[in-house]
Amino acid sequence: MLPTLREKTAKLASRLARALPHFCVLCHNTSPSNLCDTCRNRYFTDNRPRCRGCAHPLPESPNDALLCGTCLKAPPPFDRIIAAADYMPPVDQLVQSFKFGGNLALAPLFARLLEQAMQKHYPENQPLPDCLLPVPLAEKRLTTRGFNQALEIARPLSRLLGIPILPNGVYRIRETVPQTTITLKERHKNMQKAFAINDAFREKIQGRHIAIVDDVLTTGETMGELARILKQAGAAHISGLIFARTPI
Repeated sequence: MLPTLREKTAKLASRLARALPHFCVLCHNTSPSNLCDTCRNRYFTDNRPRCRGCAHPLPESPNDALLCGTCLKAPPPFDRIIAAADYMPPVDQLVQSFKFGGNLALAPLFARLLEQAMQKHYPENQPLPDCLLPVPLAEKRLTTRGFNQALEIARPLSRLLGIPILPNGVYRIRETVPQTTITLKERHKNMQKAFAINDAFREKIQGRHIAIVDDVLTTGETMGELARILKQAGAAHISGLIFARTPI
């Protein structure tokens, strides 16, 4: 069968993309890809073990199976968090460009870096999650921004891992104030009863391992509220896959 015009166009675009020079999104030097090896090694190859409950580094821990003191005192409702990087310069600039600047071309890069973090920190004896669930965005914010950043990361991550997405598995039942605009104490109350399970997906949640995908984790209140309602609906295990973790 002869290739269609669309297939020919796609192949031509692919060849042109390979032929054109790339520039690193961080240092802006020429690079074989959109992230040069120097910046990748400097910002995304942190091999320090992290607390499995909050993803904060554990400099003295021998592995990622341990909890930090805070998580031991108050275990989170989710079972494990994996983060690709810390939310600090210059990684925070990438997130802001993606989230508020509409630079959606960064989503596949975020997914690749998150998949690499899973290779380093995900337990070898534990099966991969059954499905990915991007954190749902409030309707008003979705209309204003034009896209859900968590869903944009989940799509290429789904292809990399071979795991399906439940894009509408959970939805927001009320508008919430942006977490970054309120105090830490107010954030827990802000997220309470903010989500509901889509009845059409309840059977797909029962007894399953659900991985919640988001761009940034700060206090964990959003992740925690989603984990609570998912476990109430019958989910067996909840992981969090986060591109950047705000340091303490």
